Amino acid sequence: MDVDDTEAEAAIRAEARAWLRTVAKPRGEGEGDWRTFRAKTDEADLAQLEMARRWQRTKFDAGWAAVHWPVEHGGRGLSAIEAGVFAEEEARFDVSARFFMIGIDMAGPTLMAHGTPEQQARFLEPMLRGDEVWCQLFSEPGAGSDLASLSTRAVRDGDEWVLTGQKVWTSSAHLADWGMCLARTDPDAPKHQGIGYFLVDMRAPGVTIRPLRQIDGAIHFNEVFLDGVRVPAGRLVGAPADGWRVAMTTLTAERTAIGEGGQTGWRDVAELATRLGRDRDPVLRQEIARLHTRQSIQRWLMFRVRTAVSQGRQPGPEGAVLKLLNSHQVEHLGGTLMSTLGASGMLWHDDALDGGFWQDAFLFQWSSRIGGGTEDIQRNILAERILGLPREPDPLKGVAWRDLPRT
Repeated sequence: MDVDDTEAEAAIRAEARAWLRTVAKPRGEGEGDWRTFRAKTDEADLAQLEMARRWQRTKFDAGWAAVHWPVEHGGRGLSAIEAGVFAEEEARFDVSARFFMIGIDMAGPTLMAHGTPEQQARFLEPMLRGDEVWCQLFSEPGAGSDLASLSTRAVRDGDEWVLTGQKVWTSSAHLADWGMCLARTDPDAPKHQGIGYFLVDMRAPGVTIRPLRQIDGAIHFNEVFLDGVRVPAGRLVGAPADGWRVAMTTLTAERTAIGEGGQTGWRDVAELATRLGRDRDPVLRQEIARLHTRQSIQRWLMFRVRTAVSQGRQPGPEGAVLKLLNSHQVEHLGGTLMSTLGASGMLWHDDALDGGFWQDAFLFQWSSRIGGGTEDIQRNILAERILGLPREPDPLKGVAWRDLPRT
């Protein structure tokens, strides 16, 4: 495993750091203010999006929009490790670094792996510029952890597909221009077969988006209703029954991205404890040390993923391990934050320290623990695919989706 910077990686780090200093301010000093969590009003939501767009366009114009993408698709063709070096440097500055993650880190790699040249030419550059926001239309009310049981239908009608169904827990759908949508093209095939992967215009007739306001007052997730939405045949990615295989590319990328962790870490908790005069508390110091240990393990695991990719190898179990480890980390982080705040942790928004940022971080932990596959799903993946343990018996394996029992 590569740990220290190579000569090439050190050069990228120096170049990135020098450029970032000319266009951004260190974390906490800029207009973005890293202690601003999810927007609580529609106006603030749109303002955050515009701020993120400005930063993405700044990166695009300077050639830093997605350094790990191939040169022919607008990237710099850097290795996964070199891309990680840039991400580490970017995280030191007060910028909206990951707003376009669904597009650039999930939709983009999927289209590069499975899309047609026409699809790549249409979607990749606007994605890099931040002109178009993407969302993921996968989960349904009756198909979450068992995603392959989805019931949204896609029926061919000449040169179009007609999509009908409901999606839920769709991140950023209320801001999105395009969605990656799984829909059933053949109800007579087993549930993992007969699924298509479609690119859906989120403003097309028949698309209804209903935001879900969360306990922290923000809108992150949405319900999306598809009522006879017509999708041109040229926006099907892969073959009509190949959607599950295509979706695995998207899901693998999502789990790795979530596993990298969020913007809040052990140093932030340590600084908070110092501000509140609790930095000498031996129990709290031990919890912060545990946060540091787990965050370091995440970092080393990410090094393993980047090393494998840079050497042309498929990563091993690191992706699923990272996702599960991050679930444990955000749970521990949230609990430690509340312990650090003490009774003031019960305050809210403007009455709370830093506008309630720490309370929002505590509440938002469940998004990371569920998104990209729940903790138990990750354990099943590790047990079956990594440890070689037997799968749970499935008496309905091979049965046509149409004949499966419904709740």
